[in-house]
Order: sequence, then C-alpha cells, then structure tokens
Amino acid sequence: MRSLIGFAGLSHLGIVSSIATAAQGFDVVAYDPKTDLVASLAEGRLPVHEPGLAELLQQNSGRMTFSASTRALSNCDIVVLSIDVPTDANNQSDLSALDKLVDAVVGDLASGSTLVILSQVRPGYTRTLSRRLNHLLAGKNIQLHYQVETLVFGRAVERAMHPERFIVGCADPREALPGAFHQLLTAFGCPILPMRYESAELAKIAINIFLTASVTASNTLAEVCEKIGADWAEVVPALRLDKRIGEHAYLSPGLGLAGGNLERDLATVKGLAAEHGSDATIIDAYIGNSRYRRDWVLRVLHSHLAGLKNPPVLAVWGLAYKPNTHSTKNSPALSLIDALSGVAVRGYDPQVTLTGRDETGFTQARTAVEACANTDALVVMTPWAEFAQIDLAAVQEVMRGRLLIDPFGCLDGERASQLGFSYFKLGYPAQERNAA
Repeated sequence: MRSLIGFAGLSHLGIVSSIATAAQGFDVVAYDPKTDLVASLAEGRLPVHEPGLAELLQQNSGRMTFSASTRALSNCDIVVLSIDVPTDANNQSDLSALDKLVDAVVGDLASGSTLVILSQVRPGYTRTLSRRLNHLLAGKNIQLHYQVETLVFGRAVERAMHPERFIVGCADPREALPGAFHQLLTAFGCPILPMRYESAELAKIAINIFLTASVTASNTLAEVCEKIGADWAEVVPALRLDKRIGEHAYLSPGLGLAGGNLERDLATVKGLAAEHGSDATIIDAYIGNSRYRRDWVLRVLHSHLAGLKNPPVLAVWGLAYKPNTHSTKNSPALSLIDALSGVAVRGYDPQVTLTGRDETGFTQARTAVEACANTDALVVMTPWAEFAQIDLAAVQEVMRGRLLIDPFGCLDGERASQLGFSYFKLGYPAQERNAA
C-alpha cells in the first residue's frame, strides 16, 4: 500500500513537487493557506509557467486533493514543507514564512509521521528545528528530515520527474530512513544519499558554488575568444571530452549570475567564512566577475551607438531571467533596462508583462517584430525558442539601425550578417556590418 503524501506551501517548488509525486502513483494532499490559490489549482489553473506542467497536472488530478486547511494533512504519512524561500536585496534568505508554515502544520501531524523540509535553508536550521519540535511534539515521535530541492526554473518538470539523486539530511545518517519516506524516494529510481543535516544543507550550496566556478571560467574565456578571434563554441568540445571536466559541465557563457539562488549561496558562504574566520576571497572574485559580465551588452551598445545624432531607440527581446519561466529575479534584461534609464526601450517577452516602468522610457510590445519598429538596435536578452523561428528579414525591414546583439546565440548569426547586421554573440568574434 502506498503512503499518503502531504505538501505544505504551494509556491513554485510545492506545486511542481506535489504534481510530480502524484505522477509517481501516490495520493497527494496539497495544502496552502491561500484559498484563491487552492481553488485555482483544484480547477487546473496554474499560477506558474513550466513546460509540461499543465499536462502533468491534468493527467494526475485524480490523485490530488487541494486544501486550505491544515487538518487535511492529519492523515498523511509524510508532510513536505515546500515553500519557496525568498531573498532580500543583499541575497539573504528570509525564513520567516517557512517558520510560520512550520507552526501552522505541526499541530496536525499524525503520530509517527515524517516531516520533510524541501525548502532551501541555511546550515544549522534543520538541527535547531529538530530540537524545537522534540520539545513541542514530545511523545508524537515525529521524524524530521531535510531534502535538497532540485528546482530549476524552466526545467522544473524534467528535474522533478527525473532527479539525478536525492540528498537527504538526517539527525543520524546511520539509521534507516522511515519506511514511508524510503518508499517515496525509491519510486523515482535515483541514488539516495543520506547524510547529517548540516552536510545536506551545505551540499546544495556546494553544488551552486561549483556551478558558479564553471560559469565564471566560461564567461572569462569567452571574452578572451571575442578579443583574439577565437570561437568559444569550437573550444567547448575539447573540454567536454576531458574526463576531469566532463560532458555535462556548464560551459555556456552568459551575462553573469541570474535567478537569485547562486548569489544567495555565495552570500551564505561569505557569511559563514566571516563568522568562523575562514578565507572566502574567491567568492568575492566570483561576485565581481558576475557584475562585470552583466555589463557586456552595455559595453557593446556604447561602443556602437555613442556616435548617433539622436537618442537611440532599442528593442529588447526577453525579460525573464532565462527561458521557459516567468521569473525576473536578478534578470539581466531588467538590469539593462534600468541602466538605460532615459533611453527609449521597447520590450517583448512571451511570459513576462512589466508594469510601472513607463517613466523610465520602457514600453512593452505585443510581438517581437513590433518591438523592433524604428529601433537602432535589437538585443536578445533571453533565448526563448520562439525567437529562433522569427524571420530576420522581417526584423530588418522594420528596424532603422543594423545592430543585433545576441549574447546566447539564439539567432542565426550568418543570416544576420548576410542581411547587413553587425552581429555580436558572447565568445564569438564580432561580425561587423559589411565586413568581408
């Protein structure tokens, strides 16, 4: 008999995780205090955009119960705390909503059940919570575990349905996992790595620090390629075939760190190092490099539009921080728009609608081509798949300028050059207009 699984907190993380669990054949109770959100989900309406998520919910809705009452969790063998943890302007995690959620649900936990923290927390949080729960719930025999979340915006369904591994924090990793929890994890068919609470909490951060190292190295070397006439895309296969780096290494150059999680973990490591007297200057280097890379588009714009007699008008395709998501957290596009305050910018994004920016000179177009009308330059800030399908001749026809900045190589650079555009891509020699 399969266990009954509860999810508390239906943010992006909770929605995706609960639906993926139902897709594995488990009956799921999904709780959130917001009655309007619960009603929308019960009717199959999603507040987040993820490829394949609506279809997955429709296929598995019969195994899901949505509720705004914590009492609905009282029969669950496992309750997973799955609220997104926001960060402030200094990239510090705000755990107040998670603390509030814990207080709301613990009173309804069944005796002998398992409570799992899926939300990302700072090292030490789970151990402290364990001591508090042992005091509050004495005699209920509630087991507490921390599970490292693997949510990646735009690839959330893929990651939830086919996880690489489960990293599980335990009070004592030598003890077997509770039966219901073990049944849930093994249903996904991936390795399970039990470890002490603090190790699991740090593992998530460690993964992001190593990812940051790859991002920083790729960005630095891609810029060298631009300067010396090399092509970073030609270098990457050599790295993929090196066993010390590997075929799955993150080697795509970008515009610094975006999305929030990487910068939050860098800030966490800096804070831990300062607290315990360790050296973390390498983290400062990562942060500094990210800030420098974020201004790549600005540098190209300045060098090619500075001589215009009239103020330039720019088209910006993509406002989300990456494709297949509606999130704009630390979006390079928004940073660019803010830096261009006073310059007329026409933006377009398939999922994001910005409000309250009219005074900055920003307007939003209904289509990608419409955004390009009478503009001096087009900048592709988010590589949405639909942009690659747009006829560049139609873009050329409505633009007055011929500057095309495509950091991620979303468009056909050769076609752009044939049409007379000056084409710029990260890690690639500049294709100047009318160049031989």
